[in-house]
Amino acid sequence: MRLEWLKDIACIAETGSFSEAARRRNLTQSAFSRRIQQIEDYLGIELFDRTKKPIQLRPTTAEHLDRIARMIGSMNQLADDLRRGDRVAGSRLAVASQHALSTSVTPQVLRRVLEAGPEVHFTLSSANLDECLTLLVSRQVDLAITFQVEAEAGPFREAFIETLVVGRDRLVPVLGRHDLARVTARMAEGALPVITYPADVFLGEVMARHVFPAMAGVQVEACGECALTLAQVELSVAGFGVAWVPLSVVEARIKAGEIVALEDRLPVVPMQVHLSRLAGAQGATGARIWERARALALRDQADSA
Repeated sequence: MRLEWLKDIACIAETGSFSEAARRRNLTQSAFSRRIQQIEDYLGIELFDRTKKPIQLRPTTAEHLDRIARMIGSMNQLADDLRRGDRVAGSRLAVASQHALSTSVTPQVLRRVLEAGPEVHFTLSSANLDECLTLLVSRQVDLAITFQVEAEAGPFREAFIETLVVGRDRLVPVLGRHDLARVTARMAEGALPVITYPADVFLGEVMARHVFPAMAGVQVEACGECALTLAQVELSVAGFGVAWVPLSVVEARIKAGEIVALEDRLPVVPMQVHLSRLAGAQGATGARIWERARALALRDQADSA
């Protein structure tokens, strides 16, 4: 059954008139009558009782009228979905983001680079640093959003990867306000309860290279370990110890007074937020977004100069 045929049947059922149905279907009455006859010839049955005014549906037709309406709705939705899918396919963007950025900086980066342009359908994958690199190099994503410690070389050193600085952050020590007195007392004794990261994740490596070496004379008491930044925050608020997390993750809660940052007493690690892509040929959507990101990065650089 064709969609047009189903709509013809439904229109006659609604109006009770061939002439009014023909008008609504933008056909002459004769052309519309021929099409109804064609439908009935195809099915081998009469759909309408033409002896009555207004025209009545035959019992079998009336029995299936709700089903016809559902089929019309489903086929219209399918057509819309196919059209939208074709538009989306031409403006699709796949992005990989480090876990610690996915819930803080990454949404703002995407908002800035995607605003004021044609609609873009994006897919965001949250992963660790190595996985972001793998996804980018294997062309499973178009862009990667990652951290870099300002004092170090970038994580993506390959010549075929282009990188823009699209933001700045810093790894800061935090704890719940209610735990400040206890931790301050422990620090006065030369000890510090700390929630650590696994050694093989990015922030664990940052802690090993930049935080712990700067704490000479302080005995670090590792009270627990967790790879997830958001979980680190909650563990610290629960009183397990100091957690080092990106400021972007906790800034609002610091301003609200729920969390205390110990930047004046413990090491802080400045970091950059990088947007990276494979160099070379890009699709039209990816190229346009990259140029938008480049313009924003240059403007931010000029504003901070």
